[in-house]
Amino acid sequence: MKTILIPTDYQAISLNSVDAVCSQLKGEDLNLIFIHLFKLSDSVTDLLMLSNRSREYEKVNDAFYERLTRMQAQYPQIKSVRIEFFYGSTLSMFRNFLEANEVDAVAYDQNSAANPIHKSSIDPSVLVSKTGLPIISTTNKTYARVKKTEFAPAYRQQQLAEI
Repeated sequence: MKTILIPTDYQAISLNSVDAVCSQLKGEDLNLIFIHLFKLSDSVTDLLMLSNRSREYEKVNDAFYERLTRMQAQYPQIKSVRIEFFYGSTLSMFRNFLEANEVDAVAYDQNSAANPIHKSSIDPSVLVSKTGLPIISTTNKTYARVKKTEFAPAYRQQQLAEI
């Protein structure tokens, strides 16, 4: 079971990344977490009301829900789907979120993931690039590529160069 984090703006077109992830990870059971990142407010009132947030769920398009339901029927490997909103802009907070949710990889489409849905929305690319998790690039609609984040040790690099 793999847990894949998908930064999104909750528009139906952003679900194209699901096709790419499912084709790349055939045979794997998947938990998908769709997330949008917000800067944590400095306002005491906003912080007190943070647990009562429902305004953000209004930003999730009905077409997004409908297409997501169809995709779950189309891809039986999708075992669960969650919609989350992350409040914070520090790497340590984001890593804590990833660890708590046991995220294995991030599916990232630079064309649709960074669209703000609110004035306090933040670009996920900054935090995603620093996590050290494998990134499944979904920019190309025909297939997904897993970006390697680990490098071979020096002695293996020499062996690979000889091949």
